[in-house]
Amino acid sequence: MTDVSYRPDWAEARQRATTWWDGGDIGRPLLLITAPRREPIEIIPVLPEPAGWVTHYSWRSLEYRVFLARQSAAATQCFGEAVPASAPGDLGPNCLALYLGCEGVEMPGTVWFKRCMATPDEARFEYDADNFYWRFTQQAYRATLEHSRGKFLLQFPDLIEGLDTLAAMRGTELLLQDLIDRPAWVHACLRQITDRYFHYYDMLHDLIRDEVGGSIFWLWAPGRLVKLQCDFSAMISPAMFREFMVPILTEMTERISYSHYHLDGPQAVAHVDALLSVPGLDMIQWTPGAGQPGVHDPKWWPMYHRIIEGGKRIAALGVPDAEALRAMQREFGEDLKRFAIQMWLSNADDARRCLEQAAEGGR
Repeated sequence: MTDVSYRPDWAEARQRATTWWDGGDIGRPLLLITAPRREPIEIIPVLPEPAGWVTHYSWRSLEYRVFLARQSAAATQCFGEAVPASAPGDLGPNCLALYLGCEGVEMPGTVWFKRCMATPDEARFEYDADNFYWRFTQQAYRATLEHSRGKFLLQFPDLIEGLDTLAAMRGTELLLQDLIDRPAWVHACLRQITDRYFHYYDMLHDLIRDEVGGSIFWLWAPGRLVKLQCDFSAMISPAMFREFMVPILTEMTERISYSHYHLDGPQAVAHVDALLSVPGLDMIQWTPGAGQPGVHDPKWWPMYHRIIEGGKRIAALGVPDAEALRAMQREFGEDLKRFAIQMWLSNADDARRCLEQAAEGGR
């Protein structure tokens, strides 16, 4: 039995993904390949874009967000270990900051958050059941579940944790000063943010987990999964990262079943050794950043080898085509089995060819 009729072979793909996460050999990397369907698997009645809609993160229309989630899942064909999924309750990077008091400001294609903590004395991290954004997230997931159950999965919103959440609430420049002027206060705030994170996470997991308790953020895992990050780390030293973030990451990976870390931009590379020291961290996902070559580029291969030698897996999201995949196969050989590779391809034929190529080892 499967709860994903938009992908009838999901039970088999799910077993392969489980084997991969648990250290087994599936004969190739974990492959997350998607392509547009020629015709959607289900016709979703079209809704007009609501007035004032400026970004896919908008909270201006619950009904329209549900429509977009359904439309996207119905129009996407999945291969390898990819699964149809949507995140109707995701209101932007750092939803946790919204739930804890920040105000979201929509802009074309993106959203940013107004800080809500002008002075250290204003630090508050209480759970607010009536918070507008938290209520909207729950409503969006519940409304989509009425249509998605048995068809496609629901992905976690981008909660975010640690220094990134505190920076959104306090302001980046002020938090940089706080690290020097009041480190004990920062540690106390991070303690409360971690506790609140799991308060929200647990409720969301209970709401959107699949029939085997699995969860998804960019990729599916057979249990409680978190995507961790600290984009703020680009502005601090490795010593500060080890002091303020490594304890947070260590605790969070101990409280969860599966984890991957979003490493973003060349300035964050200085913290790879610290990440490799976190025992419970399963995988590092590399995002090169604006103006940099893609995740498949040989520029990043030495770092990938270093991560593999450090005992972690790698998520390469956005490998563009079969040629790039073949080059990675030649470079990494058997070690490529420790990669999760995501590809967005233009058609199902190309997707099948990449699957065959991966299974054959790139020959």
